[in-house]
Amino acid sequence: MNSFASGLLLGLLLALLTALAMSLGRRRAPRRSEQSAEAHDEPSPPLLQAFRQVRIKSIMVPRSEIQGIDIGAEPARILEQLCNATHTRLPLYRGDINHIEGLLHVRQIAPLLGRDDLDGASLLAASKDAYFVPESTPLLTQLVNFQKEKRRIAIVVDEYGEVLGLVSLEDIFRELIGEFGNLDELGPNPAIQIEDDGRYSLDGSIHLRELNRALGWQLPCDGPKTLNGLITEALEQIPENCVCLKIGPYRLETLETSENRVLRVRAWRASLQEPAR
Repeated sequence: MNSFASGLLLGLLLALLTALAMSLGRRRAPRRSEQSAEAHDEPSPPLLQAFRQVRIKSIMVPRSEIQGIDIGAEPARILEQLCNATHTRLPLYRGDINHIEGLLHVRQIAPLLGRDDLDGASLLAASKDAYFVPESTPLLTQLVNFQKEKRRIAIVVDEYGEVLGLVSLEDIFRELIGEFGNLDELGPNPAIQIEDDGRYSLDGSIHLRELNRALGWQLPCDGPKTLNGLITEALEQIPENCVCLKIGPYRLETLETSENRVLRVRAWRASLQEPAR
């Protein structure tokens, strides 16, 4: 599917889901005597039931993997962060990711790069206010909220206001298409590469839900949300060298690590005859 068709599909999904969700929101609350009858006469569609059950915490980009700009840094460091940025929307924080003050789009970056007075204040002046949402928000509710607020990205916080992660409109679409459509129609996932022997080379930042859907696996998703998180939790440390571990019937071998995360992993499902390593 080409980029135009993909964009058209996502636009149609947004329009249909938003209209349906807002229609449900406008429906009057039934009287107590009507509730039991409505429960049988008007069951929620499976898609809505699933979206009500899944919370944004399950699909968000974890805090440790948020790519942002520290506007409290020296101008040279700010410029370095901007040049290395790979995302289209960047949170602006001061010293610590918990102190997010704005969101900067990449199209605002180019005019700033040639300025002699490039600093945190100039980035902040070109940014939009940050949009914060609670971790317990259902996907369907957040889809409607994105439409109402005319936003595409939100910072996810817990009940104390601590930053937990980041969620985008595209994340919700990917979850929707993965559950109810064919994710392959949007193109191959660059985070998953098949090796010659049938094993997989995986990006450590891939979400476990996405990985499970793509490969038909059942890696646990009730704790860490990414492959990197799953491995570091199991090992209780960030491995310095190549390490192979067993999680259920799956084998995970670290191929590349950095100071604070696992970058690349080789993974395969072990056969019943294979001895444990």
